[in-house]
Amino acid sequence: MEVIAVANQKGGCSKTTTAVNLSTYLAVNGKKVLLVDIDPQGSSTTHFGIDKWHLEKTMYDVLMGDLAIQDLIMPTMIPGLDIAPTNNQLSKAERDMANIIDRETILRRKLSDGYDYIIIDTPPSLGYLTLNGLVACDTIMIPVQVEFFALEGLAMLMDMIDIVTNELGHKMKKRFLLTMYDARTNPSKDIAERIRRRFGEEVFRTVIPRNIRLADAPSYGQPIYLTDPESTGAKAYEKLAEEVIG
Repeated sequence: MEVIAVANQKGGCSKTTTAVNLSTYLAVNGKKVLLVDIDPQGSSTTHFGIDKWHLEKTMYDVLMGDLAIQDLIMPTMIPGLDIAPTNNQLSKAERDMANIIDRETILRRKLSDGYDYIIIDTPPSLGYLTLNGLVACDTIMIPVQVEFFALEGLAMLMDMIDIVTNELGHKMKKRFLLTMYDARTNPSKDIAERIRRRFGEEVFRTVIPRNIRLADAPSYGQPIYLTDPESTGAKAYEKLAEEVIG
């Protein structure tokens, strides 16, 4: 089983889009996958057409209560892909975790076996929830929007990774994913090249393009695989899943 946390404190970098569509295409490739939504916005939950406002139980009850994650998990419309849903109730966890011993390992202790991949969608922040995602993962996948200020926002995340590694003794692989790439513009090409020079083999070969179909998919409550599988965005995430598996 491999646990992948999709994380970047910068909003608008395709973090949830990546978590949802990578999970989908891993399942399409025959893998058994669990998507764990620990972003209080619940965007991954909404992306699969789940009414997050009427959930009786959420990841808050798993992290801060006695609920087993197995009792929260529900299937999605993609065979082989389950989700552990959430809503904004989870925002209380940031406050409640402050008084808990070993608070950074709560999620790791709660995760369920029986999956080939667990994908964790983390919040766009560097609080206790994101820290739990990092401590629980084998690999951190960092979506990086191909824009001028992309690298500036990574410093704090890199610092948190160092803390997890050096102070908590948990090592993880780092992988960077270029997102919202516009091949028509020279700045996009230049910035993508800068990122590849800086991080080398840690950058996925697959690049996620700017694609209106990806942006529209959440409004249908379905991943891009179901709304427009022939779009350039869908094909990119299909390639990403193959690269992750390979």
